[in-house]
Amino acid sequence: MEKNRSVSDDREYTNGEITVYWKPGACVHASYCYRELIEVFDPGRRPWVDMQGASTQKIIETVNMCPTEALSWKWNDEGKNADVGSDQYNHVKFRRPELMEKPASSQEGTPVSVKVMRDGPIIIKGNFSLKYGDNEKEIQDSLISICRCGSSEHQPFCDGTHRKKGFIG
Repeated sequence: MEKNRSVSDDREYTNGEITVYWKPGACVHASYCYRELIEVFDPGRRPWVDMQGASTQKIIETVNMCPTEALSWKWNDEGKNADVGSDQYNHVKFRRPELMEKPASSQEGTPVSVKVMRDGPIIIKGNFSLKYGDNEKEIQDSLISICRCGSSEHQPFCDGTHRKKGFIG
């Protein structure tokens, strides 16, 4: 089920047991989701997430692979969220519940994290100012992906072209 339809808004999908959250602004199209579970995550389909395509356990395992946490999940039964690690899902860790909430406000002194994705962009997360050319962009409680392959049409930002070009780096 897709609740929000605006391209820039976060989206929620549910199978009744769990809800998967997708933050398009955080997605760098690393492709783990659809490579691992095309039955659920198919970018060629609308809506692109079909929560009936696989078991809850398989969906959780796949969402937990997301390197930028653009995908996250929680149990619809709040009691299970408090009691993660019980019953048949005891090998599955609950994935960052704070990602399901909108940030209240930016915090001074929050560390910035930088991650170089294998064969992909540089991911910078936190509160910071990015200066490029004559431009400056303030990033608050968010993340950006910086192109490393040189082929993005939205420099310095990654647009996923590295996958088409076969970038290795």
